[in-house]
Amino acid sequence: MKKTFVLVVLFVFPLVAYLFFASGVNNFGRLPVLTENVDELEQFTGDAKLEGKITILGFLGTEIGKIKGNAFNLNQKIYKRFSEFNDFQMLMMVPTGYEEEVTALKEELGTLSDVDKWNFVFGSTAEIETFFKSLETNLSLDETYGTPYVFIVDKDRNLRGRNDDEDEGVKYGFNTTSVAELNNKMEDDVKIILAEYRLALKKNNANRSK
Repeated sequence: MKKTFVLVVLFVFPLVAYLFFASGVNNFGRLPVLTENVDELEQFTGDAKLEGKITILGFLGTEIGKIKGNAFNLNQKIYKRFSEFNDFQMLMMVPTGYEEEVTALKEELGTLSDVDKWNFVFGSTAEIETFFKSLETNLSLDETYGTPYVFIVDKDRNLRGRNDDEDEGVKYGFNTTSVAELNNKMEDDVKIILAEYRLALKKNNANRSK
């Protein structure tokens, strides 16, 4: 009897827990759209775009050395977990003139993981401010034109987030300074939007095969 109980705890319970949480993601529905039609990146230099991508969007500002710890948090907790998914990218906005600092940051990140889906675009501070306003959040850039918050933008350039967050009510972005927030909130929300697109893809494939 004791051996049976141990086997159940070691093997059956983890499987049941996995199925419960996996189904929970699918049953959770869509991640709410908070802002539609976020600006595209035509005015920025860099080989990246929002359309057709599931994007984790950030603003590094001019003091990249001070915020690189946040980038490492994001890399370890979000990027490494989801980088294998098609059409997933990290996209960081940086003021023009800080290309060398970005190269150094990307090299450091590259010692921890493959950084093929870490993209950076550059623009004037005015262009970055204008773009940030298109997100229509309750947040703002600091004096370096950066923020520790990152945002989820879907393939149609809609900002996704939470409209019933237990702490903030409407939650537009995720604070990369907080590992707990990345673990407990952002990871769940990225799972939801990826599950949403996987489900849509399965439906499209099923319809084509009919």
